[in-house]
Amino acid sequence: MIVLGLILLIVGLVVKTLSILVTIGIILLVVGVVLAVLGASGRAIGGRRHWF
Repeated sequence: MIVLGLILLIVGLVVKTLSILVTIGIILLVVGVVLAVLGASGRAIGGRRHWF
């Protein structure tokens, strides 16, 4: 999710006409980082300890 957020953010910045990609990229990046931090702390997310 973090990688997809970065890709959308970069594409949105390169192509100036698609500003919605920047917004979606930032949202995905933030959600991915929050889930990664919660997962690294050992906290169960959605009733599961691991997502793979």
